[in-house]
Amino acid sequence: MENLTDDGEDHLFGSNSEVNGYASSGDKPADKYGFIGGAQQHTGESAEDIPPEVLRQREAKWLEMLNSWDKWMAKKHKKVKLRCQKGIPPSLRGRAWLYLSGGKVKREQNHGKFQELDSQPGDPKWLDVIERDLHRQFPFHEMFVARGGHGQQDLFRVLKAYTLYRPEEGYCQAQAPIAAVLLMHMPAEDAFWGLVQICEKYLPGYYSAGLEAIQLDGEILYALLRQVSPVAHRHLKKHKLEPILYMTEWFMCAFSRTLPWASVLRVWDMFLCEGVKIIFRVGLVLLRCMLGSQEKLKACQGLYETMELLRAIQPRYMQEGFLVGEVIELAVSERDIEKEHLAQLRHWKETRGDLHCKSPPRMHGAKAIMTAEPPSRQDLRQKPTIIVESPLASTSDVDGGREETKVWKNTKEEQKSKKTAPPPQGTANQYPAPSGLSPLLKDAPLQRSNESLSSAEHDTYL
Repeated sequence: MENLTDDGEDHLFGSNSEVNGYASSGDKPADKYGFIGGAQQHTGESAEDIPPEVLRQREAKWLEMLNSWDKWMAKKHKKVKLRCQKGIPPSLRGRAWLYLSGGKVKREQNHGKFQELDSQPGDPKWLDVIERDLHRQFPFHEMFVARGGHGQQDLFRVLKAYTLYRPEEGYCQAQAPIAAVLLMHMPAEDAFWGLVQICEKYLPGYYSAGLEAIQLDGEILYALLRQVSPVAHRHLKKHKLEPILYMTEWFMCAFSRTLPWASVLRVWDMFLCEGVKIIFRVGLVLLRCMLGSQEKLKACQGLYETMELLRAIQPRYMQEGFLVGEVIELAVSERDIEKEHLAQLRHWKETRGDLHCKSPPRMHGAKAIMTAEPPSRQDLRQKPTIIVESPLASTSDVDGGREETKVWKNTKEEQKSKKTAPPPQGTANQYPAPSGLSPLLKDAPLQRSNESLSSAEHDTYL
């Protein structure tokens, strides 16, 4: 891996962009996702390029959906799902993720809660662990490359707030990359509520002591593999390779540390819309691709060789277009997962007794979350409300197929508020620096982290 420090010297950043954690002008330029190096940096082979006119059209459609989110989710959920599968436009991805996950509603219903948690000092037991993990999260991304920069500070705030919000759960190392991905797309408060929804609705129990939920899902993955790829299943069974050994990081980090970044974003678009079945499908596709034929198994005759193969997935199988297509085509449904979940629960009880951690029921995607906790129109209202009257939204669909769309018009009240409301001010970090930030982070010089380059070797989620 390349060294981010020029000539081995430490740097004290001075400009606003550098203090925010961005690379200086003398560094290698960041790719379109913000990476300045590392395995997840964008390459032409790993991602698809979308024509600008298609992007503009998709943006208009997404703005229309977000303006009437409850109507679309109730009456046109299949269309929302299809548009998530095509990929959410980058300019609206953060807002769309917040709506899909239910984080927007959660934030509106708990107004001021994040600020309250942010102002508290936090439990020293968790603060120390969180601080040690900060530099390990996407060290090649411009937002997190600077030690003590705004990216790391916001990550600290979000993770600290979660330990105060759920003190019985505390902090798990695998929550850090989840929070970091969210922070790349939204402010700290929104990222906090997104993290809450992922931990409580999408992946309940994953980050609790004992990691029983992830072990259970490992057994579900293994059972589903028997149907998807009998050859791969027999090979893993023959070498007694437990699922927990190869799928823990995949599932707990929602593939954010495994796939090329373009593929990560597409997987998350579908995951937040359709739920955990997307994570299962990605895992099953990768296992089938790597171990699904006798020809492929010639290279891994033992447990060690198999583990090495699964740690180094071939890039062609992780390429955005290929992987997304395979995931959409794979016929594994919520019903399949829940059926296997009940079977594995019975087996667990017979062999190990009752689960120690009673997790809330898993919600399979955005529609299930909205149905379980119906929001008010006020909770879903955008601030400021964006009204789109674009010919792109009603012309023939460049994405494929024709679609008739409506433009939901302003109410008088919204039009009035548009006239009186001040224009929104876009800032890199709209929240004040936390008063509870530890002395270690406050006093740390804003320098690039050398330790972060090799820190992945020390990460463990067991």
